[in-house]
Amino acid sequence: MARERREGIGFFEKYLTLWVLGCMAAGVAIGRFLPGVPAFLARFEYAQVSIPIAVLIWLMIYPMMMKVDFASLRYVGRNPRGLVVTWVVNWLVKPFTMYGIAVLFFFVLYKGLMPADLAKQYLAGAVLLGAAPCTAMVFVWSWLTRGNAAYTVVQVATNDLIILVAFVPIVGFLLGISGLQVPWATLALSVVLFVVIPLGAGALTRTLLIRRKGEAYFTGTFLPKWSGVTIVGLLLTLVMIFSFQGDTLLSQPLDILLIAVPLVLQTFLVFFAAYLWARAWKLPFDVAAPAGMIGASNFFELAVAVAIALFGTSSPAALATIVGVLAEVPVMLVLVRIANRTRGWFPAKEEAK
Repeated sequence: MARERREGIGFFEKYLTLWVLGCMAAGVAIGRFLPGVPAFLARFEYAQVSIPIAVLIWLMIYPMMMKVDFASLRYVGRNPRGLVVTWVVNWLVKPFTMYGIAVLFFFVLYKGLMPADLAKQYLAGAVLLGAAPCTAMVFVWSWLTRGNAAYTVVQVATNDLIILVAFVPIVGFLLGISGLQVPWATLALSVVLFVVIPLGAGALTRTLLIRRKGEAYFTGTFLPKWSGVTIVGLLLTLVMIFSFQGDTLLSQPLDILLIAVPLVLQTFLVFFAAYLWARAWKLPFDVAAPAGMIGASNFFELAVAVAIALFGTSSPAALATIVGVLAEVPVMLVLVRIANRTRGWFPAKEEAK
């Protein structure tokens, strides 16, 4: 455990894939042997949004948003090329390559393996993942590559602001050309519920506590108390979702592997798009590595929340977003290793300056 703390990744995060698998199994077991539990929870719904899952998702997202220091935006003019890489890859490349790769796999390569309606739902889940670049776990990936912590905060803070204006139109456009009906009101409500509210609450909490007790207390005492809340919220959400998804999962277990393949391919593609562009621009490694990690990893909490709001807890779209959670940690740890081994591709800090 001491070694894990020194590396900057906690026990839950390090073994997230195993925890996800365990929660999937627990959820399926509950749905199969205790069907009254998901039936009872399904009664608590408002405007097609599950209230228990909404509460758990707020528990996931609120602690992450407290970590974002919007005061760092005053440094946005320093080394702007690193931010350009982040913005362009995250918002002009990633959503559309995800759409293209998903269409290729779900409608062409997998044509004989799944019906078109199911492929559309899986495509929707992939689109939601592709339009939601990482907000929280990127701090872990940045730490593991010895990234520039202050610059990573700026990258994440600007990304959070872009999500507010870009997520809805990009998702709506890609779902529309996929032949899926786009409930724009529900899509916008999802962003308000799962981005605007926790983002505002996190920023307000951060500002008030730092003003009253100082930044040392906030970062050293208050934030650590919330360290496990995000993961626990995620895991309980997965148990709930899979209690609804049990029949689908047991009848189509191969689909998890089929969904994972294009998601993993997309992760590598986006990482190297940002990473090699940063290398071509001769950016320092501690800026280039986080830039690649932000685009490669996903704000999967948001993707899961929106998939549930748009398509329902037991939908294939929600299942596709959960496969993104399942695949993310092992794939990102591979990319961390690749980045650390290619550190020599980049100029030394003084040369970069």
